[in-house]
Amino acid sequence: MDIGELLDYKPANTPKRPLPEEEVNQIQENETDYERQKKLRRLAKHRVQQIEKQEQERLKAEQERLAEEQRLKQERQDMVQKLVDENLAGTDDGVLDEAALKRMILLFEKKVLKNQEMRIKFPENPEKFMESEIELHDILTEMHAIATVPDLYPILVNLKAVLSLLELLSHENTDIAVAVVNLLQELTDLDSLNENEEGTEILIDALLSKQICALLVQNLERMDESVKEEANGVHTTLGIFENIMELRPDVVVEVGKQGLIQWLLKRIKAKMPYDGNKLYSSEILSILLQNNEENRALVGEIGGIDNLLQQLAYYKRHDPSSPDEQEMMENLFDCLCSCLMDKQNRDRFLRGEGLQLMNLILREKKLSRNGSLKVLNHALSGPQGKDNCNKFVDILGLRTIFPLFMKTPKKNRKRMLSTEEHEEHVISIIANMLRNCRGTQRQRLMTKFVENDMEKVDRLMELHFKYMEKVEMIDAEIDEKVK
Repeated sequence: MDIGELLDYKPANTPKRPLPEEEVNQIQENETDYERQKKLRRLAKHRVQQIEKQEQERLKAEQERLAEEQRLKQERQDMVQKLVDENLAGTDDGVLDEAALKRMILLFEKKVLKNQEMRIKFPENPEKFMESEIELHDILTEMHAIATVPDLYPILVNLKAVLSLLELLSHENTDIAVAVVNLLQELTDLDSLNENEEGTEILIDALLSKQICALLVQNLERMDESVKEEANGVHTTLGIFENIMELRPDVVVEVGKQGLIQWLLKRIKAKMPYDGNKLYSSEILSILLQNNEENRALVGEIGGIDNLLQQLAYYKRHDPSSPDEQEMMENLFDCLCSCLMDKQNRDRFLRGEGLQLMNLILREKKLSRNGSLKVLNHALSGPQGKDNCNKFVDILGLRTIFPLFMKTPKKNRKRMLSTEEHEEHVISIIANMLRNCRGTQRQRLMTKFVENDMEKVDRLMELHFKYMEKVEMIDAEIDEKVK
C-alpha cells in the first residue's frame, strides 16, 4: 500500500451508540433479560417520538391546507360577486333586466354542470368537488335577486331554469337542496303576485307541471330537523306549499295526493319537543282539509283520525305551554272537525273512542275544553250523527253537557270561544240528540228536562227569549236601512 492510499483511507462512520432497532437486533453473549427489556423500552420510546414528530408534521400540513382552502374560498366569493356585479351592470338602479337575467341563468347552468361532472369524476373524494359545490351554493344565493323582478319570470321559465332548480332538490348535499328551497319560497311569495300576477302564475304553472309538490315531499323525508339549517329548510318548504295553495286553491287535492298529508300527520305525531315546524304543519293540514272532501277521506283512510285523537289526548290534563302551542292545539281540533264532515270518518271517530276522549276533556276544564265542544257538535250533527248521539248518552255524556247548558262560563279562558259560540255549540249538541236518539237513550234525555222542577225547561225558555230579542233587534235595523 502506497502513501497515497494511506492518506485517502477513512474508517467507516458508525454511531457511537447504535439505533434502538439495531441495538435490539444485536445479540450479545451473556445478555440478561433485564438488558433485553431495557433495549425494548428504548425502542418503544423511540417509536413514540417518531410518531409524535409525524403527527406534528401532519397537523402543520393540515393547517396549511385549510388556510389555502380559506384563501381560495375567499377568492371564489370575490369572483362570484364580481360576476354578479358585471351581470347587474347595465341595469338601472341595480334592478335586474332581461340581459342580466340570461347571463345569470347561463352562469347558474354552468355551475350545475360543473358540479355534476366533478361529483361523477371524484365520487369518493369530496375535497375534489367541494369547490364546485360552494360555487353552486353562491350562485343560488345570488339568484334571489330574480324575486324582485316578477316581470322576468316568463324568461326564467323559457330558459328551462325551473327544471334545473327542481332537479337540485334531490342533490346529495342537503345544503344545496335547502338553498333551492329558500329561492323557490321567495319566487312564489305572495308579494310577487301583487307586483305581477301574470308572471307569477306562469311560474307556478311551470312548477306544478314538473311535479314540484312530490319533489318537495321527497326532500322533506330526508331532512334532519336536529340540524338547524335543515329544520329551517323544512319550515321554508311548508311556506312554499302555503304560497302555492293560496295562489292556486284548485291544486289542494293534488297536493294532498302527492304525499304531503301523510308527511304532515307523521310530523305532527313525531315524538319531538314542540317547535315552530309542528305548528306550521298543523296549519297546512288545516288548510288542506278545509272544504275538501277528498283530502278528508284520505286522512281517514291512512289512520289520521286516530293520529289526531292521540295528539289531542295530551291536552286532556295539560294546558299548552305557550300561545303558539295553543294555536297548534286549536288547529288540530279544527282538522278533526273538518274530518268529521265525512260519514266514514264519523264511524272511525266512534270506533276510536273519540266521544269518550271529548267527554273527558270537557270534565277536566282545561284550555282544550272549548275545542272538544266544537268537535262534539260536528260529531253529533245531522242524520249521520245518529250513532254518535246514542253512544254519547251511553257514556254518560248528559252529565257533562247539561251543566254547561245550565250555566255558560262567564269568561272563557284565553277567549277561545265567545259566550254566544259556547251557547251555540251546547244547544246544537242537545238539539241533535233530541233529533237522533231513540229508545232508552231518548227517554234518558227527556228525563233531564223534567228533573229538579223542570229547571232545564226554564233555562231553555231563558235562552229562547234572549236570542229572540236579538233577532228582533236585527230585523228592526234591517227595516230601518230599507226605509
